[in-house]
Amino acid sequence: MRTAYSVETVRAAERELMARLPEGALMQRAAAGLAAACADVLGRVYGSRVVLLVGSGDNGGDALYAGARLARRGAGVSAVLLVPERAHGGGLAALRRAGGRVMGADGGGAEAVVGRADLVVDGIVGIGGTGGLRPDAVPLADAVERSRAVVVAVDLPSGVDADTGEVRGRALRADLTVTFGTHKPGLLVDPAREYAGSVRLVDIGLELPASAELEALQHADVARMLPVPAAESDKYRRGVVGIAAGSARYPGAAVLAVAGALRGGAGAVRYVGPAGQAVIARFPETLVSDGGPKHAGRVQSWVVGPGAGDDAATVAEVLAAEVPVLIDADGLRLAEASAVRARRAPTVMTPHAGEAAALLGVEREEVEGGRLAAVRELAGRYGATVLLKGSTTLIASAGGAAVRVNPTGTSWLATAGSGDVLSGLAGSLLAAGLPAVDAASAAAYLHGLAGRFAADGAPAGAHDVAEEIARAWRSVVRA
Repeated sequence: MRTAYSVETVRAAERELMARLPEGALMQRAAAGLAAACADVLGRVYGSRVVLLVGSGDNGGDALYAGARLARRGAGVSAVLLVPERAHGGGLAALRRAGGRVMGADGGGAEAVVGRADLVVDGIVGIGGTGGLRPDAVPLADAVERSRAVVVAVDLPSGVDADTGEVRGRALRADLTVTFGTHKPGLLVDPAREYAGSVRLVDIGLELPASAELEALQHADVARMLPVPAAESDKYRRGVVGIAAGSARYPGAAVLAVAGALRGGAGAVRYVGPAGQAVIARFPETLVSDGGPKHAGRVQSWVVGPGAGDDAATVAEVLAAEVPVLIDADGLRLAEASAVRARRAPTVMTPHAGEAAALLGVEREEVEGGRLAAVRELAGRYGATVLLKGSTTLIASAGGAAVRVNPTGTSWLATAGSGDVLSGLAGSLLAAGLPAVDAASAAAYLHGLAGRFAADGAPAGAHDVAEEIARAWRSVVRA
């Protein structure tokens, strides 16, 4: 599992470590890792042209010391100081001793040097920066964008928010971000994640709390969550998931939700709704009922909402059930907030950004620009586990205290019906007995992998994604 910690937590851990180390030792560890990453990017260090963009914080010091190491290996290193009087003194001295060149950011000379660079090291702003780049840094950012240089960010791209992943203004885009000690939330959450490029973690010896601000699951984590039938299992012991979805206008939503549910580990799927004939035609193993949720038979979880149209009565009936419930699509619009908050059994909500904005009473752009804040606010407001879909899928536990970010997926998953498959899959994992946050996290992970397999660089439909869930499941458990 990858973990990310807030700026406050990281700085507290750094202070504790620096108190035990000789002065400057921690910065030297960071600089060594940064220099090694830059050398890997360059391939051939000797004769390469490296430009350091140096701000006033410790990130600037890291860049200067790393530049000194590269200069000693034969690179031509130039440091552009945005605030010369506040540049790190020890780092400057080290760079000059190694033969590096130092200049200010004023005038066109710095921009010309950037234009000739093979590699640019972004050490302008550290993890404590808020808002976009200051006006005096914008011309350099423009020069970097015009150049053909590879950009390596120190700890975090300048101009992005380390804690929230927000980008409130101009920011530098990196090809590689070298981060120290731990990931920061902004490196894992869009829109900031888009600016980070590839991320390389350098261990500098920080001792961090067991509980992180953000988690990203990996294959082994998901494999431990997935249900495995025991020798005495039957279809009912494995769990039964109920699907209340579809309408005369949207029968396909029911079919796709059932498709996801059948591949999610539960022993049986019960369907209620007006799309029974379409469901049976595609999946004859489904247990179809036309008597409504109360008369469908025993289930261990419900999925309600995909393609439901205006069927508020069915949504309300499902919310009254004393089993875990997943609410998606039209169900999010039809569900009474008070009914969701009053539930004693676990609830999972799966909005996309537009639906989340409607639930929060804000514009969609606010959700997309502050995804971490939005998912936490929704989870706290509704007392439900919230899976916020999008370019970065986030899962917040009920109340919003713990958040996971899904590392799998592909932009080809932005296709009609994909979310219906995800809902069925997550609902099936709920029926199989997974806690709400694990069911949502594992479903997002498998769904993302299935999307990659289905697309393989080309467009894919939601039914293609459903067909690849079994392959994704096997890839996780066999890793």
